[in-house]
Amino acid sequence: MENKGNSGGAAAAIQRERPTLKTIAFMTGLGITTVSRALKDAPDIGAETKERVRMVARQLGYQPNRAGVRLRTGKTNVIALVLSIDEEIMGFSSQMVFGISEVLTGTPYHIVVTPHSHSKDPMLPVRYILDTGSADGVIISRIEPDDPRVRLLAEQNMPFATHGRTDAGLVHPYHDFDNESFAHEAVKRLVERGRRRIALLQPASKLTYYAHTRIGFQTGLHDYGAEEIPLRVNTDTPLEEVKTAVEAMMRMPNAPDGIVCSAGSAAIAVNAGIEATSKRVGYDIDMVSKQSAPILNWIRPEIITANEDVRHAGRELAKAVIARIDGIEPELLQSISKPVWPDDRG
Repeated sequence: MENKGNSGGAAAAIQRERPTLKTIAFMTGLGITTVSRALKDAPDIGAETKERVRMVARQLGYQPNRAGVRLRTGKTNVIALVLSIDEEIMGFSSQMVFGISEVLTGTPYHIVVTPHSHSKDPMLPVRYILDTGSADGVIISRIEPDDPRVRLLAEQNMPFATHGRTDAGLVHPYHDFDNESFAHEAVKRLVERGRRRIALLQPASKLTYYAHTRIGFQTGLHDYGAEEIPLRVNTDTPLEEVKTAVEAMMRMPNAPDGIVCSAGSAAIAVNAGIEATSKRVGYDIDMVSKQSAPILNWIRPEIITANEDVRHAGRELAKAVIARIDGIEPELLQSISKPVWPDDRG
C-alpha cells in the first residue's frame, strides 16, 4: 500500500510540474539522451522508439525549455509580433496571427504577440525586445515614412519585417498592401455608378500608406472627372467621432454621393453616420471600403468591398523574418499584394 501511494504521488507530481526530457524518459523507460535524439529525429533512433517518445511528449504537453535552448544556442526561437490593439473589431489582428502561425508550424519558432496602443510611444515595445533579447526576429506594423523603429532594429542588427513600407532609403524586408491601386480603383467604381462628389476617410497622415492612398485617390479623381468633398477625420479617429463627422458632412448642402473608406472597422461608423441622416448606402450614396474579413457585406450588402488578405500578409511576413534570420538579403524579402474585388473572385 505504501509503494502504491508513492507511485500515485510520483504520477501526480509529474502532472503538476512542467514536463521535461527527464519526465518523458521516466514515462518511457528510456535514457534522457535517447529521448532528446528521438525528438530531434536522429537517424540512429528507430522509428518505433521515435513514435513512442513523440506520443508521450504530446500527451504530457511537452515544449522545449526556451531558456535552455537559449543557453545552448544563443537563440530564443521566438518571433515577436508588435501589433496595435486599437479599434480591433474586424479580425485584422487574428488574421495576421493565423497567417504567421501557419508558417511557424513545423519550425522551431513560436510567435509572441506584444500588444500596444498607437496612442502610446511606439518605441517602447521594440526597445523592450532589444533590451531583453527576448526574440530572434520582430514583425512590426503601422509603418511611418522614416520609422524610428526600423532604424533602431537595423542599427541593432535584429532581423525584422514590416507590414508596410518606409520611404527613407532604408532597405528592409516588408509586405504591403497596394493602397494606391485600391484608392484609384475605388474612385473608378464610384464614378461608374454616377457618383461625382467623393469623400475619403483616409489613414492618419503620419503613416506611409497615407501618401499611397492619397496619390491613388487624387489620380482617380483626375482620371475619372470627380471632385473631393473633404472629411476632417481619419482611420485613427475614435469611431464615435467618425460617425458624428460623417453625419454632419451628410447634412451639408453639397454632401458627397460617394465615399472611400481606408479601413473596414471605420466603414461601420461611416455607415452609421450616413443612416443617422435617413440616407442609405447603395441608394443616396455609394461606399467603397477595404476589409480583412467578409463582415461589411453582412451588415450592409450594398457596400462595395475590396479584400485585403491579412492572413496572406502574415504568412509573407513570417517567411521574410525567418529568411532574414537565416541571412537572406533584405531586398529579396519584399512583396506587395493587390486588392481583391468581388468580380476578381469569379
